[in-house]
Amino acid sequence: MQDKLFIDGKWCAPAKGGMLDVIDPATEAVFHKIPAATADDVDLAVKAARKAFDAGPWPRMTGAERASYLRRMAEKIREKKDFLARMEVRDNGKPLPEAAWDMDDVAGCFDFYAGLAEEQDQKPQEVIPLGDARFSCKVVKEPLGVVGAITPWNYPLLMVAWKVAPALAAGCTMVLKPSELASLTTLELGVIAEEVGLPAGVLNILTGLGVDAGQPLTEHPLVDKLAFTGSVATGRKVMIAGAQDIKNVSLELGGKSPFVVFADSDIEQAVEWIMFGIFWNQGQVCSATSRVLIEESAYPKILARLCEEAAKIKIGNGLDDGTLLGPIVSKGQYDKILAAIERGKAEGATVASGGKRPAGLNTGYFLEPTVLTDMSEESWVWKEEIFGPVVCVKPFKDEADAIRMANDSRFGLAAAVMSKDKARAERVARAFRAGIVWVNCSQPTFTDAPWGGYKQSGIGRELGRWGFENYLETKQITGFDSDEPWGWYIK
Repeated sequence: MQDKLFIDGKWCAPAKGGMLDVIDPATEAVFHKIPAATADDVDLAVKAARKAFDAGPWPRMTGAERASYLRRMAEKIREKKDFLARMEVRDNGKPLPEAAWDMDDVAGCFDFYAGLAEEQDQKPQEVIPLGDARFSCKVVKEPLGVVGAITPWNYPLLMVAWKVAPALAAGCTMVLKPSELASLTTLELGVIAEEVGLPAGVLNILTGLGVDAGQPLTEHPLVDKLAFTGSVATGRKVMIAGAQDIKNVSLELGGKSPFVVFADSDIEQAVEWIMFGIFWNQGQVCSATSRVLIEESAYPKILARLCEEAAKIKIGNGLDDGTLLGPIVSKGQYDKILAAIERGKAEGATVASGGKRPAGLNTGYFLEPTVLTDMSEESWVWKEEIFGPVVCVKPFKDEADAIRMANDSRFGLAAAVMSKDKARAERVARAFRAGIVWVNCSQPTFTDAPWGGYKQSGIGRELGRWGFENYLETKQITGFDSDEPWGWYIK
């Protein structure tokens, strides 16, 4: 495991020598240390990325040449899948099958954007018809420049891939700052970059605290674009920092996503998708469908089955066979979730299931999957993101009531609807004010499709060709092709 920063193609100790503990959330034991970067390290990394972009080969390569590096990175990720997955379990806490699935997606993401890089060679420009035959116009796409990327701890390497793969495919260079709560697999990506011979300065990796490393990165004048995934509060700070130099900014922020279940739904399927929507990854998912709205006539049966099945989920160390719910990522996050449950109870919510530390698990940040009911629509737990295995459940009267309740949120990342009536499901899907909508399911995510939200859930889109275009500038080139003189000033 790495314990240095990756800057300009070399591993180096942080300028001030600081180190941060890496804690296994299942045992609360410190098992490694990572470097704590500061503004001096940020400056070195940004200047390395700037030099690599302005004078290096990377932006000047063909798409196919860049794709060859990305495909080799994908191969290395697959070769190291078990090693990376187990590292992520110890760092983040998620169950091993989930971490292994994430590694497959990471490799697939690099392959996908390698394909888009190759496609750019086939369509290097677009000819624009003009109303004046004396002129010709073409539009070209060019790499945006130096990217400052800040990624979260809930999907450590996957969220990195969502930014690194398209940015590198487009020809950008990057300074990457992962969350200090889960940085290990991101540092291993630096090892992979070395192994495939990625040119120096193209990818730089700085671990450290947000205030010491993330903030200087967002404020650095040589950074052209900021790409951030995380909380609304931090996203607001990133946006303010970017505004000082009018940087290009993309934000993927939080959510309090609704899941509307109509009475004609299959009860067992509904319960399965409700649980997948909130208990996968311990509920530490920005798009988690954490507000479940159930049609009144089906509410008692579905709620009873949900509580029954939630209580059966095996909780434990993510490396143990059969574990489906691992520990919360850190003590700080664990305490926040427990405080949120207490606040919900104080506001009148009922804990229908869970809500406490599991019996027999006295060490580690473990929490039972929790179902809350009876809260008001104005309560904090109904309105705000908890980011843990806590689902709020309420009944609704009819379709109009469901849509009203679903859209009554400052967030708009995701939403889901379940019904056997396809026409109704389509109406509700179109009525949601959200950037991602699932029908008869919750949380499936594909690299091909756009990802991002409405309202305070963010700006811009990741994944698919939309994610690729995040890292491209559009340039118009217009020429005067006529032999006739223009004749405005000189007749």
